Amino acid sequence: MDPGLVGGPFLVMERLPGVVLPRARPLGMAAVLVEHQLRLHALDPEPVLRALDQEGAKAGRPSVSRAAATFDGYLDQFERRVGEASLAGLAPAMAWLRARRPRPEPPVICHGDFHPQNILVQDGAVTGVVDWPNAIVAEPAFDVAATRVILRFVPVTLATMSRTMRSLARVARPILAARYLAGYRRRRPLDADRLAYFEVASCMRSLLRVGECRRRATGPATPRDPLDIPSFIGWLIRHIATVAGVNVSLPVAWPGQASMGH
Repeated sequence: MDPGLVGGPFLVMERLPGVVLPRARPLGMAAVLVEHQLRLHALDPEPVLRALDQEGAKAGRPSVSRAAATFDGYLDQFERRVGEASLAGLAPAMAWLRARRPRPEPPVICHGDFHPQNILVQDGAVTGVVDWPNAIVAEPAFDVAATRVILRFVPVTLATMSRTMRSLARVARPILAARYLAGYRRRRPLDADRLAYFEVASCMRSLLRVGECRRRATGPATPRDPLDIPSFIGWLIRHIATVAGVNVSLPVAWPGQASMGH
């Protein structure tokens, strides 16, 4: 689609009936996540890759190709964006990701943002999964790592829940994350070191997005990224330090602003 129509890139998707999973089925969400993520990972990714190649060739856009849609293409994009936004504070994690890249395993279709708020349910049945801009073709551990980081760290204040449900979610989220991972592993083996590597990549994705937004900021009136929440940023930075043993940082939100702590 022409980005000029709405001022930026966008997707047109089928409208699906239902409400988000936490509203429809607050208990048993881990089982739903596992079941439908495994169904996604069982699909053959080759038709998606062929379609990307064809679309890129037709439009004369090398950025639309199977290479760009793989995890290694993802790393290339990360490195380019770190340089373009002058995010030197993220360079140590970028170097670690390059140096520690595990030997690739057979790829699957990865949603990249697979969590309860992106699953719709009606009359007790899942009607579909929405929000696909982060989809790539990578190994399953990448998708599981992204989901696990979301379940563990993303603030519940961003979810479309009542205040009571948010309070319950804060207490229940460690249980949900643990049950989700255990449920997936019962059905499909996951190497712990490989999972940890992709968790660092997932943390980097969010930090890069916030860092780019801060670089574009010119003053306190500039809109902030919804994920630019100190507690969330702090969790991501600490998780990278714990797993990778490297320290990362983000720039302040605009020139002249006092340090925001990260």
